[in-house]
Amino acid sequence: MNFVAWKMLLHDRAKYLGLVFAIAFSTFLLENQTSIFAGILKRTASQILDVTDAEVWVMEPSSQYFDDTKPMRDTALLRVRGVPGVRWAVRLYKGLPVARTSTGHFAQSIVTGLDDATLVGAPRRMVLGSWERLREPDSVIVDRAGYFLLFPGEPLALGGRLEMNDHIGIIVGISEASAPFVSFPVLHARYSVAVNFQGQGRNQLSYVVVRSADGIALSELCARITAQTGLRARKTDEFAWDCIQYYLRNTGLPVNFGITIAIALVVGTVVAGQTFYLFTVEHLRQFGTLKALGVSNPRLVAMVLLQAFTVGLIGFGLGTGMAALFFEVSHLKIVTRGITLIWQTVALTGSCMLLVILLASYLSVRRVLVLDPAVIFRS
Repeated sequence: MNFVAWKMLLHDRAKYLGLVFAIAFSTFLLENQTSIFAGILKRTASQILDVTDAEVWVMEPSSQYFDDTKPMRDTALLRVRGVPGVRWAVRLYKGLPVARTSTGHFAQSIVTGLDDATLVGAPRRMVLGSWERLREPDSVIVDRAGYFLLFPGEPLALGGRLEMNDHIGIIVGISEASAPFVSFPVLHARYSVAVNFQGQGRNQLSYVVVRSADGIALSELCARITAQTGLRARKTDEFAWDCIQYYLRNTGLPVNFGITIAIALVVGTVVAGQTFYLFTVEHLRQFGTLKALGVSNPRLVAMVLLQAFTVGLIGFGLGTGMAALFFEVSHLKIVTRGITLIWQTVALTGSCMLLVILLASYLSVRRVLVLDPAVIFRS
């Protein structure tokens, strides 16, 4: 019977290919859009996750996400260091100066100022140079994508100069920093150097990054810091989720991607369901013949499900392959770096396509179950 079901499925090649294409197209759209959506949201917290040494971030109480920086007084660092359970706490600066090159190119940049003594938060993935060279005078590290933006058409090289707020930064390293939400160059420098790039103000301290002592729960440490200093303390993963939730609430990303994902689901459900239902209707005489020959209803249902799951599996495999190829190619480009096909979206899409196949099969199975074998004797 399985062979008969397979021959019935392949008999009309046009409908068979139409079913496969509908599932494959829906799979590709779902995996493509959900992975891009997840990748963009992850970018909102990329600078937080790149500071791998920090366990707790301390900021002004009104700060909502990483780019919402409100400078604190320098005394905040000493207050945090005085909290029981803090192993160490260092300062971190975040600014957005305009970087200019000697060739006339310029771009707004994300500058991270690291503690002069420890260099906590320095980029560890280096393309050229070494992060230890940040101890040199006026030294900066620029990410690879930012280098190509500031020095278009030039090969990667050290020693270039950047001018920010009438101060010179000398490139001593090129890093592979995670892509930020906006396509700005990502620069790292010592705290004492970075604050000069933005312009002097009374308060310069953006964040205090903290590591806990052994045996102290991070949630307890955050509560202690907040109670003793009045500042907002968040674990690294919590602060990253704060950024993601802010963009979800205050931007059009969920609506724009949600519309595309909904269209993919509708296309997969309606087109595949209708096509498969019409396929079953056109073969009612064959199913009636099998019923007249004594084939049981459960066996006929199994044949319909075999046809549906065969089409679904082939379509899902083709769609996933197209999505993987798309991200393999796009991952090589600077603007789309870091956005990849993640297993969670593949699993979610597989579940959605399973529901589509079950819904399409339901309508066809109902028609087969109520089929009167006498239909084969009608003209």
